[in-house]
Amino acid sequence: MALEFDWMDSEEIGIQLQEKYPEIEPYSVRFTDLHKYVTGLPGFVGDPAKSNEGILEAIQAAWNEEYEDAK
Repeated sequence: MALEFDWMDSEEIGIQLQEKYPEIEPYSVRFTDLHKYVTGLPGFVGDPAKSNEGILEAIQAAWNEEYEDAK
């Protein structure tokens, strides 16, 4: 069974984003683009309308942590 995750799984989303977009500096991404990246990830099952600024900030921070670890 494929891994499924939603908006509250910021750590998993951060890992997935780093794997898919290793060349992108996370804090350079606008929230509108981040929303598209997250909803386009394989296994993402969250409702696209249920995100908000706080959730996107948490995802961006988790992604940045993965990005820094990968350097």
